Amino acid sequence: MKRVRPRRSQRIVALAVVALLGISGIAACSFGDTSKGSGSDDAATTPARINGYRSVGYFPQWGVYGRQFPMKALQDSGAAGNLSHINYAFGNIHHETLTCFEANKAQGSGPDGSDGASDAWADYGMAYDAAGSIAGIGDTAEQPLAGSFNQLRQLKAANPGLRAVISLGGWTWSKNFSRAAATDESRKALVASCIDLYIKGNLPMIEGRGGDGAAAGIFDGIDIDWEWPGTDKGLEGNGVDTENDAENFRLLLQEFREQLDAHGVNTGASYSLSAFLPANPEVIEAGGWNDPELFEYLDFGNIQGYDLWGTWEPGLTGHQGNLFDDPEDPRPDGERFSVDRTVSAYLDAGIDPAQLGLGLAAFGRGWMGADSAEPWGEATGPAPGGEEPGLEDYDELREVGEEFTDTTLGAAWRFDGDKWWSYDNPETVRLKSDYILEKGLGGGMWWDLAGNRDGSLLTVLSDQLREASRGPARDRVMPETTVQPPSPPTITPGTTTPGATTADAPPAADPSLSAQEAADAEPVAWEEDMVYTEGRRVIFEGEMYRTQWWTRGDVPGAEQWGPWRPVGD
Repeated sequence: MKRVRPRRSQRIVALAVVALLGISGIAACSFGDTSKGSGSDDAATTPARINGYRSVGYFPQWGVYGRQFPMKALQDSGAAGNLSHINYAFGNIHHETLTCFEANKAQGSGPDGSDGASDAWADYGMAYDAAGSIAGIGDTAEQPLAGSFNQLRQLKAANPGLRAVISLGGWTWSKNFSRAAATDESRKALVASCIDLYIKGNLPMIEGRGGDGAAAGIFDGIDIDWEWPGTDKGLEGNGVDTENDAENFRLLLQEFREQLDAHGVNTGASYSLSAFLPANPEVIEAGGWNDPELFEYLDFGNIQGYDLWGTWEPGLTGHQGNLFDDPEDPRPDGERFSVDRTVSAYLDAGIDPAQLGLGLAAFGRGWMGADSAEPWGEATGPAPGGEEPGLEDYDELREVGEEFTDTTLGAAWRFDGDKWWSYDNPETVRLKSDYILEKGLGGGMWWDLAGNRDGSLLTVLSDQLREASRGPARDRVMPETTVQPPSPPTITPGTTTPGATTADAPPAADPSLSAQEAADAEPVAWEEDMVYTEGRRVIFEGEMYRTQWWTRGDVPGAEQWGPWRPVGD
């Protein structure tokens, strides 16, 4: 079965002709989780594990195909060690049930191409042999979970403290957000379905894989990448309610926060809620993205720091991720953008800088037929790209032509006499890292990890964050309560993943324990039928083990990459 994978382009100006060129991908961020990672007491393995900063990278679901970029590449390169969070892009919203779902249906073309599209094969169906597996063990036909989800579980086990977040929507799959957020009933159903599918891990059986709890414990949070509420600047065909989207978006975030926290009381864990924040002032205002109330529900958000210009304007080269305004920019004032201008819009609105992160690009935007090495020159159209005209991975650009860096603007580009590419290089990443520190931001984010296979750009950022004073990122503390919260509503009929309520869940070892309290609790003798939340310690056959995620029935020490981690006698 041929699978066409979605990519997302988070563009400032969305033109219909760009949508017809293909599906492009630039991602949002999840900036920080709120619980201790993998049960470790080491401050370096807390959610903000890069010296109190968050370092977020997007893993493209479709990268396992043409780009041949599996999760193992992150382990082999060492890039995983420079991340606090890995955002899995993307999950879709079903056009009929308006819920999260999994299916094997290829992305189509045109405005209706996202209807029912999903890639369960990449997510949990594809088998990896021993050589391609992080654990060095090949998948079998009988195991319920394979694919990138299983590799993600192994990546987390190999990197204690690394948090995994499912990102919903993106440029291609934001079509049904508006309808799903329109009523209290539809909001509750959407949120319950996403938690059931990704957080509880109840996957539909597809081609022999899946089942209740098959993916439990993999995802530590949810990232909202709605592009864009209240405006038609998103992909043609997206549902838009210009009058009500902003308020419905706020209510949707509130619903996610409430249901995630309720589920966290049962499991003893905290779950992050993040969002991707636009750069265009018109888009910001239309969706209410700079409303401080949103950040009462969000743990963090990453600001679009790229795609500030691109080949949707084929005849004019220019910067796609300049840190500061370019005085030579010939465009009208309303079309001039810079990272600093956008960050200031959020800070001036009263958003806590610790809740904001800066998006960086592991890709470039490029033109061909360029008549000058200087920016804002004439061109004839998009340069050839790996997956889309005018778009190319950093790895493919780092040796193209001659490199130019303007340290005053915080912008870099390459020119070979014909093709002109705007991108981030190590020097601009250093400048943007300094900017993060100066502004007191919570860290940085990358779209996407496949664009820099050796992780060299990530290293520039993480090294500077490690060398700085301790960062401002904070953990969410779950409310202490012994009262069982109301069960979240089950999903609407017809969805592919019937929702389990909290009443259906087996009793946890102690639902009132926070993740920190669980980690500090005295170890107990392991029991087969007991539920153990993340961070609990047990004694089994004279050895102590600590859980890395929710588990029941898994024998400590039986699996090298299972939920139990040995911590001593």
